Amino acid sequence: MPFRRARSLLLMALLALAGAGPLVPRAARAQANPAPPRESVFDIVYLGLAQRPVAPASALGQPATDDGLAGARVALADDNTTGRFIGQGFALDAAIAPDEGGVLAALRDRLGKGARAFVTDLPPALLLKAADLPEARGATLIDATTSDDMLRAEGCRANVLHVLPSRAMRADALMQYLVVKNWRRVMLLAGSTPEDRAAAEAFRRAAKKFQIRIVADKTWTFNPAEQRADTGHFEVNTEVANITQGVDYDILIAADEEDNFADQLGYRATLARPVAGAAGLMPVAWSPVYDETGATQLQNRFFRSAHRVMTERDYGAWMAVRAFGEAVIRTSSTDPAIIGAYLRGPKFELAAFKGERLSFRPWDGQLRQPVLLVDPVSLVSISPQPGFLHQFFETDTLGVDQPESACHMH
Repeated sequence: MPFRRARSLLLMALLALAGAGPLVPRAARAQANPAPPRESVFDIVYLGLAQRPVAPASALGQPATDDGLAGARVALADDNTTGRFIGQGFALDAAIAPDEGGVLAALRDRLGKGARAFVTDLPPALLLKAADLPEARGATLIDATTSDDMLRAEGCRANVLHVLPSRAMRADALMQYLVVKNWRRVMLLAGSTPEDRAAAEAFRRAAKKFQIRIVADKTWTFNPAEQRADTGHFEVNTEVANITQGVDYDILIAADEEDNFADQLGYRATLARPVAGAAGLMPVAWSPVYDETGATQLQNRFFRSAHRVMTERDYGAWMAVRAFGEAVIRTSSTDPAIIGAYLRGPKFELAAFKGERLSFRPWDGQLRQPVLLVDPVSLVSISPQPGFLHQFFETDTLGVDQPESACHMH
């Protein structure tokens, strides 16, 4: 009996060893099954100027209180989803100040703490002040919310990149479509603000580039406050009819970045003609109506996170945060110099639901990309239009190409 018991115990031990596989030294086992990499964290600062409250023209235009920042938060989740596989984490620090002094103080504070990756939500003049701080020389600032052509031309900076289409890109996208449709006679109606005048100049430049004739170039001077009077719609009807009479054109383009009048032009002009620009057919980076090339995935993720639709500013912030994430993951580095060089280099590509990989133009820091042409409820087209060719990137037919650029990095 003792012998049989000992034999049973020996057999059980042999079976256990057989099931466990060959004996391997502990060091070899650790090498064969390495522990997951220890996570490091890359800090991204969202630097913004608090948005001033604006009274909406109607209940349909209620502004979001987190416009832009909500897109950055969704992008952070996307970055961390990808980074988890290589042990790389990302953190977002929202530094939003009420005034210019507060923004610059917040930037200095973050730079002093070692931050070098900034997503900016700033007006052009303040963005330049931020970029020109001596402490910011080694940082990368990705401008998430402006379309100002000056920032891509004489106001360009070596430490600033831009993700939303410039005014020139938007205007070119629209004019290419007019060429395709053979709508070559344009009436241009511009507001009186500096931003409206800049948008109008972009449309003039694009019209000349694509041989579109501006048959009338007028300024809208009607007081927006009068539109909200009890009989405001009568006043607007009369004003639009008066300013558009006596002119024969194919399409009316509105340069109205302050949203003062463009939405009032439809169905009120003397001639039955479509409206484009700031209303009607609009050249945009993003729209809630866009659902092609997988865009619905991003639209749905954003809605679950923010409980509203994704705006263009949200999309700009999403692209900026994702650009940093892509650079860190592809280079396996958090070194600011390496990240900055990679973003501007030929290997950088950003998948942004536009049907192709996007990259930064090295001569002015602008993200090359298709531009959507949308109306309030549908996607009408996407520029570049078929037949507009370029020797390197077809998207470089939109905006200012390298030979004509006024940007000299400094």
